[in-house]
Amino acid sequence: MAKRGKKYRKIVEKKENKVYNLDEAIQQVKKLSYSSFPATIELHAALKLTKDLEPKSIKGTVSLPHSESKAVRIAAFTTPADEKKAKEAGADLVGTESIMKEVKEGKINFDVAIATPEIMAQIAQLGKELGPKGLMPNPKTGTVTDDIKQAIEEYKKGKTNFAADAKGVVHMAVGKIDLEDKKIEENIQEALQAIVSAVNGREVHQTIRKTHLAPTMGPSVEFKLSD
Repeated sequence: MAKRGKKYRKIVEKKENKVYNLDEAIQQVKKLSYSSFPATIELHAALKLTKDLEPKSIKGTVSLPHSESKAVRIAAFTTPADEKKAKEAGADLVGTESIMKEVKEGKINFDVAIATPEIMAQIAQLGKELGPKGLMPNPKTGTVTDDIKQAIEEYKKGKTNFAADAKGVVHMAVGKIDLEDKKIEENIQEALQAIVSAVNGREVHQTIRKTHLAPTMGPSVEFKLSD
């Protein structure tokens, strides 16, 4: 494990070893952040895994009510008949063959890839390039769809993907540190519900084992799940 710097060690001395209510955790994580820029607050949700549940299969999407503005670049893999529709919806890259050529050359200049179902067989050969980066279109994230216009518009408005890591933990940005506490709380509640829906659709206590918040630079704090 890498040795922590002086700033981290100094700030961690201020941290109490306790589990907070969500509103208290948001206040604490802001106090414990020591970056010189508006840090991102990240939610870490450790899932209750069953033997038949493969962590890598857990993925989904969420549109946070107070998403930070971000210029998301979208590549649309469509038939020629849908190219105009994709451009009008705001896709940055349109044209299956031209995008495939760039990807094979190592030029991946987009954040989200959206495809229509009939194109999936054609772009399956890009799995080696797009798979490791989490960019392969997938029905679970709504990136394989007949309504490509709606999908593009949703991602342009702030819809984001999430997935569990090999240990069954979902990591998700839930707002900047200068965002109002109440808005961060609303983002977190929306994120937790999306995670539950992606896993089994049950109650949050049946799905999530432990939750933490952490700033870009600074220690994490644990918080209780609400009833």
